[in-house]
Amino acid sequence: MNTASSLPRAPRILAVASAGGHWHQLGQICAGFDPADVTYVTTMDGLPQKSGFARYALVQDCNKNAPVKALICTVQMAGVLMRTRPDVVITTGALPGVIAVVLGWMIRRRTIWVDSIANAEQASSSGKLAKRFATVWLSQWENVARAEGGRYEGSLL
Repeated sequence: MNTASSLPRAPRILAVASAGGHWHQLGQICAGFDPADVTYVTTMDGLPQKSGFARYALVQDCNKNAPVKALICTVQMAGVLMRTRPDVVITTGALPGVIAVVLGWMIRRRTIWVDSIANAEQASSSGKLAKRFATVWLSQWENVARAEGGRYEGSLL
């Protein structure tokens, strides 16, 4: 007899993206997931609410030129990972996404990096860093995926 309690549970997903194009692309990727399985993380208050996401967290926006902000983001992201305990971390970037991938890798979670569609000639600097820690590293450009040793599964255009 098969009961609901014996069915495998869906993976818990932590979906991370900075504001702007990264956020838009992440929304497209995650549109097919059950919202109950996804916690979104971004850097700008209002984005998750505008997108209708009930489960979300905010972290400090940061970049390579702001090490203190990057440290704050890292501490916040660690807290989000401890609270949500995801099975999978997926991100479209930028540095907050790299931080999520590295922390996810450290606690042995599956990690997925999707490099931005804007990077048609070469991987982003964040993507190059994330490649070392991502279980799956994707580019939305076949030539970039080939050059970086990643995978190409199509684009969001």
